[in-house]
Amino acid sequence: MPREKDLKRLVRTRMKKTGESYTTARAQLRKKSPSRVSTRSATAPASRASAAAPAPAKIEYAAVAGMSDDVIRGKTGRTWEEWTRTLDTHDAATMAHRDIAILVSGTYQVPAWWTQMVTVGYERIKGLRARGQRRDGTYEAGKSRTFNVPVETLYDAWADTGMRRRWLDEAGMKVRTANAPKAMRLGWPDGTIVTVWFSPKGTHKSVVAIAHTKLPDKATTNRLKQYWLEKLNALGEVLAKA
Repeated sequence: MPREKDLKRLVRTRMKKTGESYTTARAQLRKKSPSRVSTRSATAPASRASAAAPAPAKIEYAAVAGMSDDVIRGKTGRTWEEWTRTLDTHDAATMAHRDIAILVSGTYQVPAWWTQMVTVGYERIKGLRARGQRRDGTYEAGKSRTFNVPVETLYDAWADTGMRRRWLDEAGMKVRTANAPKAMRLGWPDGTIVTVWFSPKGTHKSVVAIAHTKLPDKATTNRLKQYWLEKLNALGEVLAKA
């Protein structure tokens, strides 16, 4: 070890000067100045270690969050890096998903659908969930689509039972909660949950965003993503005729 090498060198130097035995010279050096030996031996390896340490990897915030900085800044006023710094000041990484969403919505006045985007993106950045995964370890399938209809019309296509059955006729599905024309929560026959958000894009356009949650694995997630793609295509056909 470097410490022993330095000590041996100092012992031999003292032996030449004093004529002492190796054991005596070594004991005298340790008694006289232990800090000198330890300081010289410990400093050099630390310097070499720090010089060799790689620079910390830069976080690709937008890539990890799953949405571009331009989009999230345009809708919420902050980039992903800015949201991360902001939420870190609240220790949000220690909060439950619902509490982070309440913070984003209540304190920073972010609309409901974008509140979920900010919350999920932040959780991904902080390593609290993987892409498509929820905080409890289950997965979710998400889809969204813009339609050339007012948000009230889009909402009614889900809320009105007769119209909904024209494009989404799932036996055993139940509407659990509804907040017209902003959101809806559906109970699926297999016990999973579908949350739907509606957002206006001007007077004659609106967006629907779907999160099918409590899914057991990635295979189920991929299957339901395809399912909702087909259902949104069917919804578009119904709205075009209406």
